[in-house]
Amino acid sequence: MNFFDFHHHDADRKSGIYNLKFNEEAPGNFFSAGIHPNAVSDDFDEKLIWLQQISAHENCVAIGECGLDGLIGVDEELQRKAFFAQIEIANSVKKPLIIHCVKRFSQIYQFRKLAKVPMIIHGFNKRKTIGDDLLKNGFCLSFGKSVLYNVNLQDFVKHLPIEKLFLETDSADFEIKELYQKVADLKNMRLEDLSEKIKNNLQNMQIPI
Repeated sequence: MNFFDFHHHDADRKSGIYNLKFNEEAPGNFFSAGIHPNAVSDDFDEKLIWLQQISAHENCVAIGECGLDGLIGVDEELQRKAFFAQIEIANSVKKPLIIHCVKRFSQIYQFRKLAKVPMIIHGFNKRKTIGDDLLKNGFCLSFGKSVLYNVNLQDFVKHLPIEKLFLETDSADFEIKELYQKVADLKNMRLEDLSEKIKNNLQNMQIPI
């Protein structure tokens, strides 16, 4: 069975969405492209031009990862400008946004109002109150390895509306099937049914599979 990996960093992986690096050649598989907050600088215009061009590629199915990070040394106003510019590109090409957000969830909601496309918080591993607020504001959530051992996160995933759910490995070294099986067990579902539900979620976002 093929388990879709919503966000990963392995260029050789065939299934899922590969996170393309700046100026990297587009792969034959699905990928996302964006300017990560830690890659934002005063002269990010060159990266923005690259993103505008690569976003039109047929295998580019999402913009990102992009967003806000409160733990890095990049000027926050600059981060916001870069994030807004990428939202505009996503609106233009009508492709969803894969969001990186660290300690800036209270600020992320204003950007949701600017997006005309779905926004998915990747690698979500925060407390239930943050997750509930994100869901209320129209975000989807993608979960990674933390679900395998974080009991509080497991309880949140158990009750999460399945149409808001995606699963990913990100940069962690483990088999995505293990994560699918864990979530299927939490939701008392067959593994095949969970995989099919997530495929439906992808199709609803115009991501071909």
